[in-house]
Amino acid sequence: MAVTKQQKSEIFNELVSKFKEAKSIWFSSTNKMTVEEFSDLRKSLREVNATYTLAKKTIMVKAIKEALNIDLEIANLEGQIWAICSNEDAVSGLGKVNAFMKEVNGKKGDAWKLAWSISIFEWEVKSVEETKVIASMPSRDTLLSRLVGSMMSPLSWMARFFDAAASEVEAQGKTKVGELTKKEVSAE
Repeated sequence: MAVTKQQKSEIFNELVSKFKEAKSIWFSSTNKMTVEEFSDLRKSLREVNATYTLAKKTIMVKAIKEALNIDLEIANLEGQIWAICSNEDAVSGLGKVNAFMKEVNGKKGDAWKLAWSISIFEWEVKSVEETKVIASMPSRDTLLSRLVGSMMSPLSWMARFFDAAASEVEAQGKTKVGELTKKEVSAE
């Protein structure tokens, strides 16, 4: 079914608005993905406020130019291309797609179904190799939780120390840690 000029205009305007709102834009080529796989991917992208859009390459290139004033080379976009827009965290949508990509491409006997093309990260066009490296990075939420865990570790150790000291003071029948002798403290 042919797409009318009006429909192309609507698709173009939708892409321009999505590209303007996105913190990062990732392009991927698809090959033989099922409707169920697309549906599963869409659900996982919604969890991190990211979207994907399938459109003609020429419309995508014009929309990128309109939205971000970036020139894309159509030659860099091989096969059927779709765009992933991460709207909150620049990497979280990418992580979901990367995990999905490993799952669907890892099935034995299947040809590849999903592959990275180029990306626009921090308002610069990145190559396929750079895109793959960025795709392997953890999301902002993951990094923040690791930071909090690292910061809590000394506090947890200190809480365990004070708890053990309180137990020892109580077991010795003393009222202060300072009343314990060096021998009693080092025996622990």
